[in-house]
Amino acid sequence: MKIKNVFIAGALLVSVVTFAQKDELKALKKIYGKSVPTPSELADYKANLAKLESVAVEEADKVSLNYYKSVYPLLEVASIGAEPTAVQLQKIFSIKAISDLASGFNSTLEYEKKSGKKVFSDDIKAKVTQVKPKLVNAAIDYGKQEKFNESSNILYSAYLMDKTDQENLYFAASYAVNAKDYSKALEHYYELKALNYSGEKMLYYAVNKTTNAEEYFAEDKTTRDTYVKLGTYEKPRDEKVTSRKGEIYKNIALILVEQGKIAEAKQAILDARKANPDDTSLLITEADFYLKDKDFDNYTRVVNEALAKDPNNKLLIFNLGVISADSNKYDEAEKYYKRAIEIDANYYNAYLNLAELKLRADKGLVDQMKKLGTSDADNKKFDELRAKQIANYKEVLPYLEKGVELQPQDDAVKRTLLGVYQALEMTDKYKALKAKL
Repeated sequence: MKIKNVFIAGALLVSVVTFAQKDELKALKKIYGKSVPTPSELADYKANLAKLESVAVEEADKVSLNYYKSVYPLLEVASIGAEPTAVQLQKIFSIKAISDLASGFNSTLEYEKKSGKKVFSDDIKAKVTQVKPKLVNAAIDYGKQEKFNESSNILYSAYLMDKTDQENLYFAASYAVNAKDYSKALEHYYELKALNYSGEKMLYYAVNKTTNAEEYFAEDKTTRDTYVKLGTYEKPRDEKVTSRKGEIYKNIALILVEQGKIAEAKQAILDARKANPDDTSLLITEADFYLKDKDFDNYTRVVNEALAKDPNNKLLIFNLGVISADSNKYDEAEKYYKRAIEIDANYYNAYLNLAELKLRADKGLVDQMKKLGTSDADNKKFDELRAKQIANYKEVLPYLEKGVELQPQDDAVKRTLLGVYQALEMTDKYKALKAKL
């Protein structure tokens, strides 16, 4: 009989705990469903979380507890009512809160898939759509403050919430590089490599007739074309985002070099080429690697291979110019930039880089002129250097003028051109351009 009484008491205790859990879960669910919870409701929510934590025993209840805990920042955002500011978002979405949110979403989805009972799954998908842009904006704000590690962590959490959006993983890796956290960047790049991510896509733009401003329609060509047909937008423009594979493999190689793993870096590039033989961006990566490694024989071989494969690829040729300029091979760089302009007479970046290449020589001339004294010999040398400087400015002039013609909104190029006009005493052109700034 005594044993029986003990059993009954135990059963009653379990029953009380179960009812308690149901009460807390009901309270949490009610507040969770509020569109704009009040401060007192947020306090009740946290109190019920604490109560549930002490009594949750069953796996389903633990999963619910974990989910309700992880989404608390979303309730904080909702309680603001209006659109939260960047400062408010940064305060609410701490790195830990974002990581917990991603973890809570994923563990809940995994449990519901395993159990076959969908309670939160549909809501999670809706909330991911809602919260992801906020996380991306928060990451961008941290990036502007040069808090690159925070940006990387946020974007990685955003990727974990929605692994179909691999672009967030790509930018998480990029920010990790900026933060000089090369181990983390390498992990992300290896994951991108395993996913065979390229980032290749088409972006769509059109000019709003009301504001006269060009607007971005992301990858939504249908919507853009519909607005153009309706007559509210004009001047549709498509922009292709080229493959990022070359950059990813290049960064893997560079990080491995940074870690002193030269052989692994070289092998990483060779493996990438084997896997993607038609990706010309990888040829550029390989050429750049050999050049930095001062392996000029292999550099020449790969460059010739690239040009034989695609002799009129302006981007390929332009990138060869960038590589050459970065390695102080100015004659080669000039040749490649001019070849790119032959292929496309409106290739803005080639004009810009040609001008920059020529202006590098100006710095050397100025440095020499500053060191001269006032003797006759020095005065003669000054005149010679000044003549070279003027000749250099005259050579730069058409490239800058073409750049301003192609992109008149680029004030930085205008200011550089103003300096050249002033040096060449082209007063009328200087005044006309100055008026446009």
